[in-house]
Parts: sequence; C-alpha cells; structure tokens
Amino acid sequence: MTFGVTYITKERAKQIEEEIFELKTKERKKIAQKIAEARSHGDLSENAEYDAAKEEQGLLEMKISRLEEMLSRAQIIDPSELPNDKVYILSRVKVLNKNNNSEVEFFMVSDSEADFYNKKISVTSPLGKALMGKKIGETAELNAPAGKIIYEILDITR
Repeated sequence: MTFGVTYITKERAKQIEEEIFELKTKERKKIAQKIAEARSHGDLSENAEYDAAKEEQGLLEMKISRLEEMLSRAQIIDPSELPNDKVYILSRVKVLNKNNNSEVEFFMVSDSEADFYNKKISVTSPLGKALMGKKIGETAELNAPAGKIIYEILDITR
C-alpha cells in the first residue's frame, strides 16, 4: 500500500529513525531468542510457543516495513519557513466554537502525527480541511454527526 508524500518535522523523522533502529536491533534479537527457545522444545508442528514467536516476528517485520515506507516518502518541513498569516501544517490554531462558545487550540500535523486527544489534528481530517488556509477572524464550518459546527479563527502561531 503506497501513499503520497507525508510532511513531517525533522524531530519526527529522527523519532522514526530511532524506532526503526530499536526494532531492527533489540526487538529482532528478542524474537530470534524466543524462536530458538521454542525450537529447542522439539516438534514444531504442535508447538504453540513457536507459532506465537513466528507470528510476533511477522508483525515486527510488518511494522519495520511500514515505518521505513513512511520515512521513504517523508518530506521534512521547517515550521520557521511557513507564514503565520493563514492556517498551514504545523500551525497552532486557537479557535472559538461558535455553537457552544468554547475556545480550543489545535496543532495542525500530518496524518502520521495526528493525536486528537493531545489536540494534534491531521490537515487531511474533516476539521483540518475546514481550518486549512483560513486567516484570523475567518470562520470554518464543519458538518459533524451532531450537526454543523462553526469555528472562528482567533489566533495562529508557529
């Protein structure tokens, strides 16, 4: 499965590289030891411990492959090079929910960094798409299951 370019920060790229290194060195070694230990127990055809270790190995290799693929299509972006006049990726956006009069701040990130509980929203999410390109004072409308939500852009920072 391939996707387009993923925009990430230099820090996020470093985290991914470190995770790949950890998985390839320490985690591969741990699983190899589990497989060797399970093999030492004899007949592999009825060895649940061996089957579990081989499945764990497959999942690890899949994770490594996914991270390497993500890194291969990553484009590093520098937040200092992006303007503050509109909402872009890596913007911190303070908005007013006009429906309930509450203020909230979001950090606009790529899909791979999105974490709604930490107020990091993907620029490709419905809310992210509604906010992208807006200026301070403009409104963004989002059609949610509970109905239309209107957000007013209060502030944009990097």
